Amino acid sequence: MPAPHADALPRHWHDVLPTGPSRRGFLTLAGGGALAALLAACAPGGRDDTSSGTTASASGPARRGGTLRVGTPPPPTAVDPVTAYDGSAIALYQLVAEYLIWLDKDFKLVPRLATKWTSDASARTWTFTLREGVTFSDGAKLDAATVKASFDRLLDPKNKSAALSAFDTVLKAGGVSAKGDSTVVFTLERPFSDFPYLVSAGNYNAVVLKKDYDGDFTQHAVGTGPFTLKSYDVSTGASFIRNPTYWDDPKPYLDGVEVRFYADDQADLVALQGGDIDAQFLSRPALVEPLGKGGGITVDKVRATGVTVLTLRVDKAPFDRKEVRQAVAYALDRPAVREAAGSGLGDLGNDHLLAPLFPAAPTDIPQRAKDRAKVAELLKAAGLDALRFTLTFDPPNKDYAVTVQSQLKEAGITVDLDQRSSKEFYGGGQAKDTPWLFTTANLVGWAGRAVPSQFIIPMVKSDGVWNGSKYANKTLDAAADAYDAATTDAERRRQAEIIAKALHEDVPIVVAFWSGAARAYNSGRFRGIEAHPSQYVDFTAVSEV
Repeated sequence: MPAPHADALPRHWHDVLPTGPSRRGFLTLAGGGALAALLAACAPGGRDDTSSGTTASASGPARRGGTLRVGTPPPPTAVDPVTAYDGSAIALYQLVAEYLIWLDKDFKLVPRLATKWTSDASARTWTFTLREGVTFSDGAKLDAATVKASFDRLLDPKNKSAALSAFDTVLKAGGVSAKGDSTVVFTLERPFSDFPYLVSAGNYNAVVLKKDYDGDFTQHAVGTGPFTLKSYDVSTGASFIRNPTYWDDPKPYLDGVEVRFYADDQADLVALQGGDIDAQFLSRPALVEPLGKGGGITVDKVRATGVTVLTLRVDKAPFDRKEVRQAVAYALDRPAVREAAGSGLGDLGNDHLLAPLFPAAPTDIPQRAKDRAKVAELLKAAGLDALRFTLTFDPPNKDYAVTVQSQLKEAGITVDLDQRSSKEFYGGGQAKDTPWLFTTANLVGWAGRAVPSQFIIPMVKSDGVWNGSKYANKTLDAAADAYDAATTDAERRRQAEIIAKALHEDVPIVVAFWSGAARAYNSGRFRGIEAHPSQYVDFTAVSEV
């Protein structure tokens, strides 16, 4: 899972993750899920749940004991919860450290270290109540001061936290306070009704660590989670054992987890097929799909919000005409694109940024589909006898680019492919000439979010930091602000519909499909292993069959 060179990429570049054969795109933050829970949090009574929200298994009672062997590529970044952004590192520390709130496979907010969260009427001040009786694996007590220290660490720019972009414009240093031992208060820069997602697993760096954490996680991995780190070898893997003081007794059921590093996806797959490992952290759908048809291997699948976006520059010919952008959108066979570039998993896209997994996603906008007659009509209206343009992309999106080229050719549109290295594609001047933001048309793979604002604000708001289409729409800008401030389901849906309809009509971006995620495991030996939209890891309910 090689990462592009950091010096070639924009600030917080890790939130734009290439997807495809050469990278396991890890789904970072942003939101759908149990809106009822979120709305309850906005109400005076708030959200109160003293259970962990985790069940053992639908296939039978959990059994105590056993060691789960898991395969994954070696982390290309340090296994540091503050700075890590790759899937392997994140999965490793999620075995040891926990979040205030978990984000389950349906994007539902599930209480973990926090049992209750409420906001004031403006959705600017959020109060979290901590679970009682939780201790770290070294015996230290979890308290509000410790939680404050964890978030202060993430918000301090000098620590180069990978969570800074998630909190950008919402929460800044100095915005977190402790009120007694069990209450933490977050004072936001602006109203943000989706804030609980930003302190959940959806913001994968937001695990709670001890006050004295000093970046040495693989040497001193102290957390409140179900396992403790016994050993770590940068070349071969890691060994975890059950945390005997874990607060959610009798979990975890496993005695331990052994993680083995493999050089690439193929080696990881062979190890699973050969019985050397029992599960994968980061399954590639295209590779594991055939395994689910027998042989004791189960492939669990879920919907997700990762997406590859076809961006069209609205300020430059030929895409300065809306009809031309619409013509490209009508030329695509979306199910075929999903099959070719997404292994057939995931939801169809409809050229807006409200993924179907998000609860506020509109359902009454007609699904755009291939229509060659409409393509010809639109190009004629734009005064074009023919359309030809260059599509720029990096290697992970080659399959996607070739599919777009082939499909548009059938509609009479010529696409010249311009493949750049990932370093070059994300390199250059981020404010003036980097290819991923300044070419006429390009493909960018975005990691998933738990809240739609974290797509909308940077990508299509008029002043968005990653607005590659150069799109500007005051109506959308206002609706985006209103969406973040909304505290009722009806208002959120109303603003979401305004945003979605504007994007669907103006087509600064083309969204053919939203990704799905998978996790392969040996169901003959273990139960309770599930896929997650963000490939997150929760093995608390896993047990031997």
